Amino acid sequence: MAEAHSAVAFNFAVTHEGVHIDYDRELIAILWKAGARSWRKRFFRFVNNIRNGLYPASHRSLVLIWALMFGGEVSQKPWADVSLGLVDKVVKHVPQQLVEVHPNCPRGVAVVVTGAGLWVCVAIFRKYMLKMLFSYKGWMYEARGQNARTSLTTRLWFMAVRLFEGSSPLLYSYQSCLPKLPLPSLENTMDRYLKSVRPLNDEESFKRLEQLAMDFKNGPGRRFQRYLWFKSRWAQNYVTDWWEEFIYLRGRSSIMVNSNFYASDIIYMQPTTNQCARAANLIHAAFLFRRLIDYQALKPILIQDVVPLCSAQYTRTFNTHRKPGVETDYILHYHDSTHVAVYHKGRYYKVTTHYKGNLLKPPELQRQLEQIVNDDSTPAPGELYLGALTATDRRVWAETRSNYFCRGQNKLSLNAIERSAFMVVLDDEEFIYDPNDHSKMDRYSQLLLHGKGFDRWYDKSFNMIVGKNARAGVNVEHSWADAPIIGHCWEYCIYQDHATLGYDTDGNTKGYSGFSVQTLSPKELPRPMRLNWELNEDCQAVITKAKLDAEKILTDVDLHVRHFDTYGKRIIKKCRVSPDAYIQMALQLAYFHDQ
Repeated sequence: MAEAHSAVAFNFAVTHEGVHIDYDRELIAILWKAGARSWRKRFFRFVNNIRNGLYPASHRSLVLIWALMFGGEVSQKPWADVSLGLVDKVVKHVPQQLVEVHPNCPRGVAVVVTGAGLWVCVAIFRKYMLKMLFSYKGWMYEARGQNARTSLTTRLWFMAVRLFEGSSPLLYSYQSCLPKLPLPSLENTMDRYLKSVRPLNDEESFKRLEQLAMDFKNGPGRRFQRYLWFKSRWAQNYVTDWWEEFIYLRGRSSIMVNSNFYASDIIYMQPTTNQCARAANLIHAAFLFRRLIDYQALKPILIQDVVPLCSAQYTRTFNTHRKPGVETDYILHYHDSTHVAVYHKGRYYKVTTHYKGNLLKPPELQRQLEQIVNDDSTPAPGELYLGALTATDRRVWAETRSNYFCRGQNKLSLNAIERSAFMVVLDDEEFIYDPNDHSKMDRYSQLLLHGKGFDRWYDKSFNMIVGKNARAGVNVEHSWADAPIIGHCWEYCIYQDHATLGYDTDGNTKGYSGFSVQTLSPKELPRPMRLNWELNEDCQAVITKAKLDAEKILTDVDLHVRHFDTYGKRIIKKCRVSPDAYIQMALQLAYFHDQ
């Protein structure tokens, strides 16, 4: 209660001597800066949304149009009238009282309004031209290689894209220029289906499938096709929401192995053996990446440096979790979060990452993490295996959450985890890569994929996992995005860690702390807050069963990782084969030999 009382910004009391006001200047300053940070983000989001809505036009092109139009007005030459007489029509609707300000004021206002209107029209025209050009798919089938010749159609298409696209696009600038997902005809869908199942069936079975396909095409298929057509008219992608819900969120089995995936560290390099220092640098780098997303400073991913990919999935990289439901799960995303949740030896903590609206430096984050590692307290009853609930059947987790985590202390602690930017796991095992002992890399990969079944929070968008020897990796919940998004984030974090942030000779983070080393009062370096739980015997029984169910799943998982360095994607591409297709063929061949 004393800590809660000290967190009050101000209070007042009425006594016989009058009104007494007591307030904490520093705490009010913190609240003010936090609010200013939030409004600053909203302002930049608003400005960027306007820029994206008008892309590929830019403010420079608007200034150019105004300059040309004002130049034409000054020259008084008929051939210099860029507006083609529009200014003369607009000036009739400008209030003539402006003549009192200056004789040429009405015409100047007409030039500004006409120029802005022309600029918007040109922007819309360029936007729809790009949308039409991006619908072209012929570039996919062009030959690759040094001696390959590109068709004239593709070359003309490439020049047209370069002509209409804008400069310096933001992360979401291309979103309104992307074409809608095309809806294939019912006949085309049936033909492709029969073609795909033909090799899997004998003559008699295939004839039966042909008849079923014909009955579907002439019966309910037409009604379903009509529904799809209507949805494709008003939805940018008529598949996305259904795919997300029915492929991922409606799955009721464990997501621990069946859905979540992982990414590992650079196995050849180990910049430090200090677990807290490595975690601090990676946390700091992750928030730098989040800032780039918030301000849309990341460049969109372009195929062949021409065709943009959709950037919508970046939005949910941080501050996101998968909420369990009885019938279906839900993805919840929060606009902001200034803390991370940390797991260490069965205990959960809330670690503040911002102070007075500013991101903490790596040394300041390291000191907080060291306090967690040096904490010799034991987990509360049931807390050690609490994470197993996120690894169990989704219905069980949803019902348990509703029964035991929707009120009181448990709700507060669960909110701290679910509303965190992401989850950090300080693992008590070492992640080892040894080229002479494959079993160590196997164990490393297994710890990243599923851990022990209870020491990850599988609902978070991603868990940043740092081993005892400072090697790292991420465990990623799959429903919110595909692998390239978290791959981009993780590569950025590793690059910043190695190339920018770095470590000193002792393996600690570089830089200095803005807080006093001697004192650690709440007004100075924020302390990590231990999350408390009140888990009764019934809840503990559910947690224990979830842990046993998770262990049962893990006994059915075989994961062996080998480092293949005989050749790489360059050799494959020299054979004019897609590396993805090559790996798929290798997998099919391996399964065939294993029969």
